[in-house]
Amino acid sequence: MLLSTLLLALRSIRRNLLRSFLTILGIVIGVSAVITMVTVGNGATLAIQNQISGLGTNLLQLRPGQRMGGPGGSAGAPPFKEADAVAIEAQVGGLLAVAPEARSGASIVADGRNWASSVIGSTNSWLITGNWKIAEGREFTDDEQRGGAAVCLIGETVRRELFGSASAVGASIRVKQIACDVIGVLGAKGQGAFGNDQDDVVLTPLHTLQRRITGNTRVQTLLVSMQDGADPERVKAALTDLLRERRKLADGEDDNFNVLDTKQLGETFASTTKVMTMLLGAVAAVSLLVGGIGIMNIMLVSVTERTREIGLRLAIGALEREVLMQFLIEAVVLSALGGVVGMVLAFGASMGVAGLMDVPFVFNWNVNLLAFVFSAGIGVVFGYFPARRAARLDPIEALRHE
Repeated sequence: MLLSTLLLALRSIRRNLLRSFLTILGIVIGVSAVITMVTVGNGATLAIQNQISGLGTNLLQLRPGQRMGGPGGSAGAPPFKEADAVAIEAQVGGLLAVAPEARSGASIVADGRNWASSVIGSTNSWLITGNWKIAEGREFTDDEQRGGAAVCLIGETVRRELFGSASAVGASIRVKQIACDVIGVLGAKGQGAFGNDQDDVVLTPLHTLQRRITGNTRVQTLLVSMQDGADPERVKAALTDLLRERRKLADGEDDNFNVLDTKQLGETFASTTKVMTMLLGAVAAVSLLVGGIGIMNIMLVSVTERTREIGLRLAIGALEREVLMQFLIEAVVLSALGGVVGMVLAFGASMGVAGLMDVPFVFNWNVNLLAFVFSAGIGVVFGYFPARRAARLDPIEALRHE
């Protein structure tokens, strides 16, 4: 009986292919929109997590001031010193590496080409804290770090802009007023968590930047990489106590520095992205309800058009529940078909949008199945009233219908 009813429903849909297609269009758009939004949102969440993890291994960033960034973020707060990094490495347990970091913008010149980039002064520990690999060349020697030698490692973007496809190792570049020998090229990382190009960088020894470029001993950031399994809260508490002591802050005084846990930052960003994804998915799901209303409207029209057919079936012995089941299955088939088409469109759309946004394509069977089940459920909910109306027609009145 169920198979016969399903075949009747398919024949009815086939008789009016164009109308059936227009009927399921709302379901198609709704399902594809929901799946695409959620899939792209999941990809964006994964991209943010990857970018945050690319900042460093269990990384803590310490900066002067009571808040990160913004106008006046470090106003009035004394900068760090290289000795602070040395003290942290010696007195705080559970650490993998500690790197002082000073920055300056500079124009980089090589072989007649000019490129504006960010120059960072630090130690070899900077490579560890930032998960950097050396694609070509070597890191600094101890003598180069202590003596402030005119050597540097450059990022992939700087290499490409200044040397094209040629090797940069062994070449000389001019950073502001000093000539600097390129001893290595950093492995490419791509875009950072804040939209910056992580490969647009020149790394020099800290003393080189301080003595030859900035002319001061300021350290803007301390990068602290924790060992796997270390307790972040314990480490942050130890860092806070040590820095308060070194910066001579009395009890009751506010910290004039801040500690940023990049892992927590990544979790916050990921959580925000997930909320936005669910919100956009919920907005897109409204179109499913619109599609359901369209199905109910067309089914009511179909009941009116087929009144005499319904009356004839009832007159020769068909039960009300059989007529109800016929029209209900027809509505479910329409909505389920729309769900299938929507899933196929969503797959292509998700891949396209993920490619345009440069985020990973994360296919999720659960989301697709949920959208399909929901679309079929729309057919049950919005198809029940027309089916019930058809089942309750009076056979005599139905046969009289013109």
